[in-house]
Amino acid sequence: MNRVQTIPFLTTRSLVPENQESPISFLNKWKTPLHYFYRRNHFTYPVLTPQNFWLQITGDAAKPRYFHYNELLTMPSKSIIVPIECAGNKRAHFSPKTYGEQWQDGAISQGKWTGVPLKRLLEQVEISKETKEVVFEGADAGKKTGEENVVPYKRSLPIEVALHPDTIIAYHYNNQPLNFRHGYPFRLIIPNWYGMASVKWLKSIQAIKRPFKGPFQTEDYIYYPYKNEDNDEDQFPVTILNVNSTIQQPIDRSILNTGTHQIIGIAWTGKGKIAEVQLSFDKGIKWETATLSSHPSEPYSWTKWSLTWTIEKQGEYTVYSRAKDSTGRIQPLTPFWNRKGYGYNAISKIKVKVE
Repeated sequence: MNRVQTIPFLTTRSLVPENQESPISFLNKWKTPLHYFYRRNHFTYPVLTPQNFWLQITGDAAKPRYFHYNELLTMPSKSIIVPIECAGNKRAHFSPKTYGEQWQDGAISQGKWTGVPLKRLLEQVEISKETKEVVFEGADAGKKTGEENVVPYKRSLPIEVALHPDTIIAYHYNNQPLNFRHGYPFRLIIPNWYGMASVKWLKSIQAIKRPFKGPFQTEDYIYYPYKNEDNDEDQFPVTILNVNSTIQQPIDRSILNTGTHQIIGIAWTGKGKIAEVQLSFDKGIKWETATLSSHPSEPYSWTKWSLTWTIEKQGEYTVYSRAKDSTGRIQPLTPFWNRKGYGYNAISKIKVKVE
């Protein structure tokens, strides 16, 4: 008799450009399989040519040059486990609603990235000591609202982040060549930052002595605290990951039997490590501490957590999870609302019915 295997699928948020959400509730592997890695694009996929296998580094550098893909493969490499979270992850939970892809909890994935430390390449081209930022340009480009011409996806990093030993130019994911949909042949990987910084299809790097003013730097990926689009006061850039958690199982609106159940999930942060995850079954009156599972040798990876819940009373329950990191940051009860819907990290909530 044949056994039928059932598997989860990505959830489509848009087709052009392709934006697909990971089935986060059904994934329990430490490293997200490539076919379940969420997909986030601003434009249609670029057309690769032989030129895309050359990485150009220019700007304030004494020895600007191109690096070929095969040359990077011969250099000393580094592998790091890093979760990549879209800045708009959980946007659908904001109230009032904000515009943009209505991501639920699955615009985050984690895996093993292997590549060459960017610092090594910048040292080879001898960037100026006066360099303030490094600009990264991907091969993807297209029309953007408010712009007359076709614009490429370009973003910058402060020089201290660019020179961090764990900022890498990745060419492998989970010990396999980087997939085209996720940036092949080169993808910038920035631990602890939201995913917009990890530029895909990387084709050029430029050292500059002034702040970069591109639209994906100064218009998008900015926290705008006020709803009025004419009021941009108190704005500040999206950078480091907020402390956050997600309840993976049970899923929202599940019907459970009385008895014992495992509540499981993940937690992550852009500062320090996850120090504690607590759960509440009475809307925050009392909290119970979950058991954490992490890898000490992987300082950037998310933390798995679990808690055994025994419930004998029938009824409807709201389950909260909140994470706290080693720097003291803790998930708030309500999110920091912002006009573009970035950085949602309020307490994770689900509702279940016990029968």
